[in-house]
Amino acid sequence: MTSISDEQTAIIRTERGLSIAGTRITIYDIMDYVTAQYPPKFIRGLFDLTEEQINAALAYIEANRATVEAEYQMVLKEAEELRLYYEEKNRDLIARIAAQPPRSGTEAAWEKLRAAKAKFKSEL
Repeated sequence: MTSISDEQTAIIRTERGLSIAGTRITIYDIMDYVTAQYPPKFIRGLFDLTEEQINAALAYIEANRATVEAEYQMVLKEAEELRLYYEEKNRDLIARIAAQPPRSGTEAAWEKLRAAKAKFKSEL
């Protein structure tokens, strides 16, 4: 089992927030999967973490649940605000791009994509 001092050095605060030392992976990235109840082995493989790193992250989350949860909710809120901002900012650009005809030579690929989407919708 990891000691408290090992957990504290394995989880550090960076400009990105609480992160796993030696990586760019934040505790909030891990929280997305913890919240969705993914098994630790899956999360470890997804982020290419060592056994010690995933154990330290999960132990830190459990030991500091209220603080981590509060920060995680703030991260989710900020992400949603950014998404809405850029969606609004780029609405006209996206509409102009969507209105353009496909480039020459890509018609077959677009038709294949439309057929695949139609098939997928019919299977639902």
